[in-house]
Amino acid sequence: MKIAVLGCGTVGTTAVKTLDALGLFSTITIGDINVDYAKKVADSCTCEAFCVECNAKDPEGLRQVMMDADIVLNCIGPFYEYGVPILNIALEEGVNYVDVCDDMDATIEQLKLHQKAVDNNVSAVIGMGSSPGLANVLVKFCENFLSIESVDIYHAHGGESTEGAAVVKHRIHSMEMDIPVFLDGEFKQVKLFEESGRLLEEVCDFPGVGSYPVYVYPHPETITLPKYIKGVKRVTNLGLVLPPEYSELIKGVVRLGITSEEPIKVGDTPVSPLDFAVQFILSQREVLLKKAGFTEPLGSLKIVVGGMNNGKKEKYSFSLGSRGQGMGEGTGIPAAIGAVLMGQKKIVQKGVLPPEACINPLEVLALAQKVLKSTGKGDLPFVIEHYDEEGNKEVIDFKKVFSL
Repeated sequence: MKIAVLGCGTVGTTAVKTLDALGLFSTITIGDINVDYAKKVADSCTCEAFCVECNAKDPEGLRQVMMDADIVLNCIGPFYEYGVPILNIALEEGVNYVDVCDDMDATIEQLKLHQKAVDNNVSAVIGMGSSPGLANVLVKFCENFLSIESVDIYHAHGGESTEGAAVVKHRIHSMEMDIPVFLDGEFKQVKLFEESGRLLEEVCDFPGVGSYPVYVYPHPETITLPKYIKGVKRVTNLGLVLPPEYSELIKGVVRLGITSEEPIKVGDTPVSPLDFAVQFILSQREVLLKKAGFTEPLGSLKIVVGGMNNGKKEKYSFSLGSRGQGMGEGTGIPAAIGAVLMGQKKIVQKGVLPPEACINPLEVLALAQKVLKSTGKGDLPFVIEHYDEEGNKEVIDFKKVFSL
């Protein structure tokens, strides 16, 4: 079985290594504009792997990479720019598809391609990373023992060894847009820098990582979970890129309004304010990481699900967090697992679907456990807490909950 992985940045590299470790695919084709680096990643694989020069803006080049693949895993960002065009090409080529799209507006447009996917007999799972991704399937799992009323998703990460322009552009884009949230059973729009957004801000304790202020994020769980979780009345998504000073730098740039893509002249040279802003932010990153004492990546995902069980209110908190692993692992590993499940015929629905609509969470977690053990990193860094109606807390062994 053959898979094409588009994008070999922080996330794509981890995805390729995970696919290689899981051993389902006989051939991995890596499509990236940076052929030299992609070749190094391909050469590190134990299965047959090779790289092809691939520009996200070149539809015919993308078709060539996908042509002989059974599945395509798309890790090219920012998804607000490339998510819909690349998905469209996969549908036209009739190739099953997985991506890590975390842009709200791109997700809305991708979901509009559902019937096209059905007509072309394609299964397309979008947003199979951490948030969205793992968050969605964990919430869906809670339907086994709760009548779900509320879902609050929190995430924080930072300190990765590298960070590309696409990630920074995604963050800027996320801060500028109207952000849909699901409150009191209705969709509402809030803005990060206005009172509507500030009212949702809070401090979140991420086990193993620390307590940090988090702010509203336009991740797509807030628009997909209400469709697939019957009776839910609240879905929010709050997050932070670490250290907080780095987040504040990006916020400051957005507040200044220097994020237009329309070039201005600096002397005789046309310069895009957005390109300048991104490069300035990246130029300050190492300084801020050093000042904050970050010496390794870290990341955490926390999902708090509340609801009713036998007539009583209950709440569950699921936390995955670790030091030494950040966005690459948090997003790339679930993405690879989604592709493997697709290859194992465990995702059979046709159409464009979010993870909660088509993926069994137990199968995801079993594969994640296998990946971590194969790399010598031990068990999943999972913390599960249960709160009863009186607020009493019980820490639960995740292996008992998930039968791993």
